[in-house]
Order: sequence, then C-alpha cells, then structure tokens
Amino acid sequence: MWRIVDLQVVDRQFLQDEGDKRTVRYSRIAATRGIIFDRNGRALAVSTPVVSIWVNPQEVKADDLPWAELSKKLNLSERYLKARMLGNESREFVYLKRHLTPDQGKAVLDLDIDGIYSIDEYRRYYPSGEVAAHLVGFTDVDGNGQEGLELSYNDWLEGRPGKYRMLKDRRGRLVKSAELVASADPGKDLMLSIDMRVQYLAYRELKAAVSQHNADGGSMVVMDVESGEVLAMVNQPAYNPNNRKRINVASLRNRAMTDVFEPGSTVKPLTLAAAFETGRYGTGSKIDTTPGLFRVGPHLQVKDHRNYGVVDMTTLLAKSSNVATSKIALDIGAEPIWDLFYQLGLGQASGSGFPGESSGSLPSRGRWRPTETATLSYGYGISVTALQLASAYSVLARDGVKKPVTLLRDGNREARPEQVISPRVARDVRRMLSAVVEAGGTGTQAAVEGYSVSGKTGTVHKVSSAGYEEDQYMSTFAGMAPADQPRIVTVVMIDNPKSGDYYGGAVAAPVFSSVVAGTLHLLGETPADVKTITAKQRQGSVKRT
Repeated sequence: MWRIVDLQVVDRQFLQDEGDKRTVRYSRIAATRGIIFDRNGRALAVSTPVVSIWVNPQEVKADDLPWAELSKKLNLSERYLKARMLGNESREFVYLKRHLTPDQGKAVLDLDIDGIYSIDEYRRYYPSGEVAAHLVGFTDVDGNGQEGLELSYNDWLEGRPGKYRMLKDRRGRLVKSAELVASADPGKDLMLSIDMRVQYLAYRELKAAVSQHNADGGSMVVMDVESGEVLAMVNQPAYNPNNRKRINVASLRNRAMTDVFEPGSTVKPLTLAAAFETGRYGTGSKIDTTPGLFRVGPHLQVKDHRNYGVVDMTTLLAKSSNVATSKIALDIGAEPIWDLFYQLGLGQASGSGFPGESSGSLPSRGRWRPTETATLSYGYGISVTALQLASAYSVLARDGVKKPVTLLRDGNREARPEQVISPRVARDVRRMLSAVVEAGGTGTQAAVEGYSVSGKTGTVHKVSSAGYEEDQYMSTFAGMAPADQPRIVTVVMIDNPKSGDYYGGAVAAPVFSSVVAGTLHLLGETPADVKTITAKQRQGSVKRT
C-alpha cells in the first residue's frame, strides 16, 4: 500500500514528466510571414510554402538505403549524405536539405526510408528582384529579417508559430493522432510608400547612367512633396535577393541612406535661403565676383569657372558662383547658415527607422574661421546622404514646411509640420532655381518637356584617406517639378564617373530629366502647355457666355 501511495501520489508528477519525455513529441507549425506591398498593393516580398527534409540518424539503416536514388532526389552527393546521416549518430535531428518544393519533398518521402521525415516551412520570395532589394532587404533561411525593412520591421512581419502534440512509442512510431495545441498566427502585412512603377523607371535610368559613364555606383531618391513619402529609392550596384550565392557584400548597402558625400553646390540654394532670412539680402541683391576668384585666408582661393562680373541672386545659382556665395556667407556669418542646415535635417538621421542609416556630418564650431564659413556655404566640409538632400529640397518645394521622411504609405499621418523657412523665401529661391535648367544655366539637361523644373547641379572632388582626389568626382543633381507647384523632389548622385564628362549637369541631370518626366506622367500631372490651353479655353467660354 505504501508503494502504491509513493507511485501515485508522491512521485506522480515526476513519473508523468519522465514518461512524457519518452513518448510525447511536439511538432512546430510554421507561421506565414507578412507580405510587403508597394503603395499600390503590388507584392514585393511573399512567403511560399516549401518542404525541408530531415533525418534521425539513430533510425537510419545504412545497409538498406538507396543512396544513389536519394542523392539524385536531393541533388546532393552521396559523400555528403553519408556524412550527415552516419556521422551524427548521437543526434536525433539533422537537416538534409531545406526549402524544397512540395513536389520535390514528396518525391523524397515516397522512397519510404526509415528515419527520413519532412517539415512544412515557408521561404521568402521577392518578385521585384534587385529593383527594390536595397529597400526591402531579405531574410535568412529561418525567415528572420537580415537586411532592409525585413530587418527593421521583423517583429511586425514575423508570425507566431503554432504546435501540435503527438504520442509516440520508444521507436518513434505514432500511437495517437496529433492534437492541436496552438494555432499558427500569420505575421502582419506592411505597405510601403514606394511606387513600383517609379521604382522600375528610376532603377533602369540609374543603371544605364552608371554603365554609360563607367561609374563606381550611384543613388537616386524620388519623394512626394505633399506627404514626405519616398516614391522610389534605387542604388547601383544592386543584388538579387532571390539568389545570394555569389553576392558581393558591398552591393548590399542602401547607399541612398548609408553612404555620405559632400553635397557641393547643391546646398547653395539653402545658403541663399539663410541669407534671405536674415533680411540683409533679397532677390534683387547683387554681388561683384570680379575677377572670378577670391582669396579667403592664407590657404583658400575660391574660384569660379570664369569672371562673371556683377551677378544677381538668380545668376549666382544659374552660373553656380562660388565667389558670390562665399562673399554672402562671410557677410552674414556661418551661424545662420549652419542653423538653417540643421533645421532642414542635415547632420541628422531622417528617423525613417531604416537599419544602418547614416546621420551625415554637420560640424558645429564655437568659432568659425573664414575658410570654414566659405566652404560651408558651397557644400564642402559637411556630408549628407541622398535622402537627407532630398528631404531638405522638399522643404523648399513645400513653401518652407518640413515634414518627416517616411518609407511607409500614410506614414506621416500623425506628423506635425514645422515651418522652418518663410513661404516667401522658399518661393523666391524656388523661382530662381528655374534659371539653372534654362539656357545659360549649368543644368540645362535636367529640363523636362512640358513641365517647369527647379534644381541645382553639384560636382565635388571625392574624399579619401589621403584627402581630396584630383581626378575623382561625385556628380549630383537635386531638383523639383513642376517648379510653380512641386509634386516631386528628386536627387541623383553618380559616384566617380570615369567616361566622358564628370559635371553634375552632364552626368546626373539627364537621369533626373528622364525619371521626372516619366514619374509626372505616371502620377497624372498635367503638362504646363495643356494647363495653359485649358485655361484659355475656359476664359473663352466665360467671354462667350
């Protein structure tokens, strides 16, 4: 009687646990990862059902195994299979091959080999391939985010796996049907702000330009002015997330957000905005740039391409005069320029949540030397990402209102706009920037037929560990369209073009023109000439009435 009490009462839980360890098995039910869509509902990342084959080496009967047939079905060498199945005799679970198609998995199981089993899993597939790879990223073999938005939104996308319980005998044979313990919960879907129509267009044009100019790489960002949403973000070189066997690690970087460069002349419109905000300068102000060079301190000589003489503010931008910009900066001081750069987001991460995003560099000094003030005004001594530059230009396009950058559709619904530049100054600078793409400007190749464009070219020497490289350049164009009421802001950066010209107006501007033209058509923006005709027709209708 005491022994019965001991077994049934005192040691009951212990004995039950020990019995369960030998007979109860839990099997995992894979959960579907959430789908990533573009803004129009086009799938960018989906999970497809696959089968993974595993083996219990302790159950394998090596003498009876059809090695040749199994090797063929799994597309693995017999030597590898024997090492996996016979070299892990102390283990109960060893993967043979993962992520086979359901038909391939069935073909292996049909061999009816003792000790070989299957697991239902999901594999991530990217329909857009390398076109959106840098932004979307990818997962590892277990479905965990490794790069891009797959990584930053991993907790949102991943589901919660379920499980069911089985009762097996000591030889692993099922003696009781499986019992569901917990159902699998699928991950939540994610809708991005990018438009794959614009993304494909930008990818195609950027890739062609990098190839044409034999460049080291390039980046491009297209933003929606009203919402602050990124419509396209592409980089070169790219990679295919569906096949990463021979991938170059350098190709994984989303350069538009991780790589920084000196913006050069593309910040001159921002310097002018800072000068206008002080009240010391206006659209009618003029600067004497004679004789086309200007010495600042003992070591810096600021040069223009030629002697432009006395220039107004519009000509300053159209001709990209370093001399005039430097003289304005030295007059108002570095502090107003630095303050506006900072308010526009330079030297700070955008807050998009993208992993590895760079904040760039905007040095803060207690005392600014004249050389530092001059170089700051025309974009040397600071560094930005392509996304930061696009965000700064979007403030000009938005009449001085700053909104956060977002990679998600409707991601700025709760954001509070901030007025960082007066509307009048923003409109004045934007209007003057139109001269850059008109006859006599440095960015004529950025013009878009049927639409007005405002923008600025930039060409800077690349920086290396040895200092500025004499024969390596970063070619940039940043702009917006239509100029009067901007719908999009676009930034193009080409890294070290080695064939043909290297100026931003010759290398980056044509890419801007092609992508902006296609994007405005895709967004349904009415060309300026059609608007004029429509307005005249309306006036005529009113007169007839």
